[in-house]
Amino acid sequence: MAYKVLVVDDSSFFRRRVTDILSKDPHLEVIDTAVNGQEAVDKALALKPDVITMDIEMPVLNGISAVKSIMAKSPTAILMFSSLTHQGAKATLEALEAGALDFLPKKFSEIAQNTDEAGSLLRQRVVQLARKRGVSRASLSSSQATFKPSTRKTPITTRKSQPPISNKGIESTSSSKSSHRVTKASGKNYKLLAIGTSTGGPVALQKVLTQLPATFPLPIIIVQHMPASFTQAFANRLNSLCKISIKEASDGDILKPGCAYLAPGGRQMIIGGTENAPKIKIIDDNSAKITFKPSVDVSFGSAAKIFGGNVLGIILTGMGADGREGSRMLKTKGATIWAQDEATCVVYGMPQAVCAAGISQLSLPIEDVASSILKETSHG
Repeated sequence: MAYKVLVVDDSSFFRRRVTDILSKDPHLEVIDTAVNGQEAVDKALALKPDVITMDIEMPVLNGISAVKSIMAKSPTAILMFSSLTHQGAKATLEALEAGALDFLPKKFSEIAQNTDEAGSLLRQRVVQLARKRGVSRASLSSSQATFKPSTRKTPITTRKSQPPISNKGIESTSSSKSSHRVTKASGKNYKLLAIGTSTGGPVALQKVLTQLPATFPLPIIIVQHMPASFTQAFANRLNSLCKISIKEASDGDILKPGCAYLAPGGRQMIIGGTENAPKIKIIDDNSAKITFKPSVDVSFGSAAKIFGGNVLGIILTGMGADGREGSRMLKTKGATIWAQDEATCVVYGMPQAVCAAGISQLSLPIEDVASSILKETSHG
């Protein structure tokens, strides 16, 4: 049976083109279209689609308000179309926080030309979200729960490193036979927390980072697959919500404890310098061999060269396998690698890749990631 899709956009041209593109996949059936947010809400309730593609700027009721209403009344997997502007980035992040699971840039030229790459990407994203919807509507609602933490920022202090690693302090949880949570620090001497993610990452990162205190003892690097026009807005949003400091990484940044550095979209973030004086290098990358810019593999691999095994690497929700080889490099050096569990992922692609390769040591529900980080670093 094909997955049911509702296409929402105030442009008749865009509705028609998206419908044509999706209809080329035998696993997808566009069951209806809507011309504004209120009509989208009404049809979502009546038709119970598996996935909704949603524009942001629409009459009567905009996309953000429509997402909030749909998620409150009938949680559904929603893919947003966003303009590649700063304002479009801010609106998209609000839609993701409201409950949308993923987004794609709204490029009229590519849609008009019906390029194979653009069409294939859209169909792939919709199918992935439809499969998530197939798990349960309840999981969509719970996995998109938002946080409203204190935004008070306090001075950053550091803590002394801990003694060598042990295998104690790991306890199974009831959510999955392969899932665990950390109940006691291993004692490993960490120097860096590295996080890689893609689809579903903005909300997952918010859930994790908002729970870290300003006194968090490690620098953090974050690689989130995201367009260049989005990463600055995303970093600013996270910084406003979190106690730790968060910024879009710049060339020459010195890694500091309690500060997170988000890789800029469209470029690669490399860790250079030395373990005692690490710094960030941002480079342009025109290589056809590397699909993602930024790439988790590139950043994790560079971290392995500088920090060796003194890294806690975490792969969160995302499509594909980016991060597997970088995590492999880290683990070869003795680093610790964790992955988000399947049940709480929007797309269990990147975490599955490191788990299937035997690289990840723990599989964690997203709600346990921050507490486990704090336990493992002797900070909770």
